[in-house]
Amino acid sequence: MLAFPSTYAVGITSLGYQVVWASLARRSDLDVRRLFTDRQDPPHRQAGGRLDLFGLSLSWELDGPVLLDLLEQQGIPLWSHQRGDQDPIVFGGGPVLTANPEPLAPFLDAVLLGDGELLLPAFVEALQASRGLPRSERLTALAQVGGVYVPPLYAPRYDADGTLLAIEATQAGIPARISKQTWRGNTLSHSTVITPEAAWPSIHMVEVVRSCPELCRFCLASYLTLPFRTPSLDDGLIPAVETGLTATQRLGLLGASVTQHPQFGDLLSWLDTDRFDGSRVSVSSVRAATVTPQLGRILAKRGSKSLTIAIESGSERMRAVVNKKLSREEIFAAARYAREGGLSGLKLYGMAGLPSEEEADIEATADLLLALKQATPGLRLSLGVSTFVPKAHTPFQWDGVRPEAEQRLKRLAKRLKPKGIELRPESYGWSVIQALISRSDRRLAPVIAAARADHASLGGWKRAYRAVRSGETDGGAGAAAGPPPPPWEEVVHGRWQANRVLPWHHLEGPLGPATLWQHRQGAGETDAAATSPAAEP
Repeated sequence: MLAFPSTYAVGITSLGYQVVWASLARRSDLDVRRLFTDRQDPPHRQAGGRLDLFGLSLSWELDGPVLLDLLEQQGIPLWSHQRGDQDPIVFGGGPVLTANPEPLAPFLDAVLLGDGELLLPAFVEALQASRGLPRSERLTALAQVGGVYVPPLYAPRYDADGTLLAIEATQAGIPARISKQTWRGNTLSHSTVITPEAAWPSIHMVEVVRSCPELCRFCLASYLTLPFRTPSLDDGLIPAVETGLTATQRLGLLGASVTQHPQFGDLLSWLDTDRFDGSRVSVSSVRAATVTPQLGRILAKRGSKSLTIAIESGSERMRAVVNKKLSREEIFAAARYAREGGLSGLKLYGMAGLPSEEEADIEATADLLLALKQATPGLRLSLGVSTFVPKAHTPFQWDGVRPEAEQRLKRLAKRLKPKGIELRPESYGWSVIQALISRSDRRLAPVIAAARADHASLGGWKRAYRAVRSGETDGGAGAAAGPPPPPWEEVVHGRWQANRVLPWHHLEGPLGPATLWQHRQGAGETDAAATSPAAEP
C-alpha cells in the first residue's frame, strides 16, 4: 500500500507521489493500492487482503504525525520494534525524510534517500529476493542497497548530558554512512494521473528542471537535490508535453527555477504556435532575472493570470546574505514585463527572521512592494511571506528560528494591507513546529506519538513535549524510549556550533558539512566560538 498523509485532492497533485505509484503499479509482481486520509483503493486481491509493504511519501514536516494514524488504520504496529514477521515492511521517502528522517525513524523500517528512478526498483528487487526470510534478515538485506537507510539497524549514542555523539550501525557489515541517490538520466518526471478531482484540476505536470543552480543558503529544494539537471527539449520535454495534451489542455511546468532550463526559450516558442490555441499553460516560481517580455506575453496568451517570483527580501543586504543573486532593477523589470505581456498579477515570496536580519530589512521589503505598486499601476501585487525555518543539508542548518519574526510579519501586514497589497503570511507558530521536526533527532518520536491526538493544535505539541521531557509519558515507545529530548529552546531557536553532531550526520547529502559551513561563512554571519564542522566518521 502506498500512502499519502493528506486528502486525495492534495496527494494526487503531488508529482512525486504519482510517479512512485505508477512505477510500482507497472510491475507485474506487485499489487499496489493507494491510501489517503479521506479515501483508499479497494482491498488487495490476494486471499485475506494481506499487506506486505506499506509506503509513505512525505513532502512537508507537519504531515509526519499523520503516518501514525494511517498505520493504526491498517492495523500495523506503530513502532518498528513492535513488528514481527507477519507485519508489513514500512518504508518512506520524499524530501522531508531524505533531509532528516530521525524524528520519524522509530516508526519506519526503511527510508529511501533521494531520487526514486533507480532506487525504488532496487529496493523492491531486494525485498522480493528476501521474501520468506525472517524480518531481521530482510532488513539486513535492504541495508545493503545504496540509498536505503534502515533505522532499526542504527542506534544513537548520547553523552551523560544528552548530547548526541553519533548514530551508529548496530551490527557488522552495515554501512556507517548512507548516501542519497541521484538520478542523472536525460528525462525527468511528468504526470501519470490527470483528474478533475486534483487540487489543480485536470492538469498535466511536467518537471522541467530538478534542483536549482542559484544555491540560496536556506533552500532545501536547491541544496538537497544537487546537481542541477535539465532534460533535453526534443527527447524529454516535448514528448512529455505531447503525452499530456492527448488527455487535457491544461499544462503545468514545474521546477525550482524552470526558466533556467537552457532551452526554455525554445520551449516557449514551441508553445506559442497555433496548435496550442485553447491550451492553458502555467509555470511554478521563476527566477525574477529570467523574466522576459516573451515569457509574460506567451503565458498571458496561454491563459495564465499571474507570475510568481521569489525575492526573499526587499533588502539588498539580506539578498546578499542568503545568496539571492537578484537586483532591485531586475525585480522591477520582472513586474514591468509581466504587466506589458498582459498578466494581471505578480506574486512575490519573501521571508522574515532570516539570519542577521534587522528591522530595517523588513522595512526595506515593505518599501520595495510599495514602490513596485507605484511603478506598475494596474498590476495586482501579493506577497507570500514565511518565517525562516532551518533545513538539513543547507548552509543555514546551524541557525535557529528567530522569535522576532512573529512581530516582523505583523509589521509587514501593517504597512502593506492598507495600501491594497495582499499579504499572505504563513503562521509563525506552525513554522516553529516545522523547525522542531526538521531539527530533531529520534527523541522527538515519543513526542509525535504523544501529540498525535492533538497534533493540529500548537498547544498540543507543547504539552506533549513537556510531558515526554519530564518523563510523564514515553508516547508508547516502551523499552525503546531513549533519553528525554533537549530543551525546546535549544532545538527550535538555538544557534548551533559548527562542530555539533547533527541528527542527519550519518546521511550523506550532495555537499558535506565542511562545504556547507564554508557556504555559511559566505553569509558573513559565523559563530566565533565554532571553527569547523564535526568531523565525518
